[in-house]
Amino acid sequence: MGVAETMRGMLETALAPEVLEISDQSAKHKGHAGARPEGETHFNVYIVSPAFDGKSRIERHRMVNKAVAELMDNPVHALAVKAQTPEEAAKG
Repeated sequence: MGVAETMRGMLETALAPEVLEISDQSAKHKGHAGARPEGETHFNVYIVSPAFDGKSRIERHRMVNKAVAELMDNPVHALAVKAQTPEEAAKG
């Protein structure tokens, strides 16, 4: 199982998202700090979950980071997160 699939499982278990999009951005970071030749080091995550209701942006990012903590630093070097409630996502 790849890093993205493992991350997906962790986020689904911890946050029960209604929408979860994970994109591997590693190819854009070849030769940069933390990049590995095999990739799967830099990711963007878009997640919509009712678990974020009433939480600040920082609290939401902490929730995501906590859910995937065992992947951080190795193999994941960088994680960009956009986290919204269903209501926020519906507004566009």
